[in-house]
Amino acid sequence: MTPVVRRVGQLVALAGVQVTLLLVCAGTMDWPAAWLFLGLYVVILVVAALVLMPQRSGVIEERSRGRAGAKPWDLVLTRLMAVTSLSVLVVAGLAQRWQWEPESGPVARGVGVALFVGGFALVLWAMAANRFFSQVVRIQDERGHATVTDGPYRLMRHPGYLGMMISMAGTVLLLGSPWAWIPAVLYGAVLVVRTGREDATLIQELAGYCEYAARTRYRLVPMIW
Repeated sequence: MTPVVRRVGQLVALAGVQVTLLLVCAGTMDWPAAWLFLGLYVVILVVAALVLMPQRSGVIEERSRGRAGAKPWDLVLTRLMAVTSLSVLVVAGLAQRWQWEPESGPVARGVGVALFVGGFALVLWAMAANRFFSQVVRIQDERGHATVTDGPYRLMRHPGYLGMMISMAGTVLLLGSPWAWIPAVLYGAVLVVRTGREDATLIQELAGYCEYAARTRYRLVPMIW
């Protein structure tokens, strides 16, 4: 099995897990927001494949490795990311089942769709610009790892994480559960911690990153932080 096929299989399986969690927790198949979420996710996967495969097969191959080569602290953080992100779906599904609050209106869902798509667009831009974009924090010596300063990396040091936070906020609004903000905020907090640990690792281990970090002051949000 090629790395590209393996990665596509991983993403399809993840989409299946996500929609299963949503529908099982909701106790119904009749939940348009869940199917909209799945449809958008699948469309994004297809677009990512069309955009990245021709020019960034190395990114897909690297990401197909999963957590191989991760540092111990990063294994903890990536597992927390997985737990908190899936918890958003569980909480949203349970809220739908038990009607914990009124459903969000069309404006909130529309904003959610915009944030969901826009966040993933930023992630894809970061992946297209950075051929070393990985699931884990590791120095890819076998691939000639170098500091990337193009694309969104001109504006911030971790655009992929910002995109993930934006898409998570979109997920909460799209699924319409205020209670889902609790695990979503925890997910964002884990990402913030990870940016700090990743910065420290790259400053110590990756040539040119210290100078890049000094020039590019903002870690996640341009002009703010």
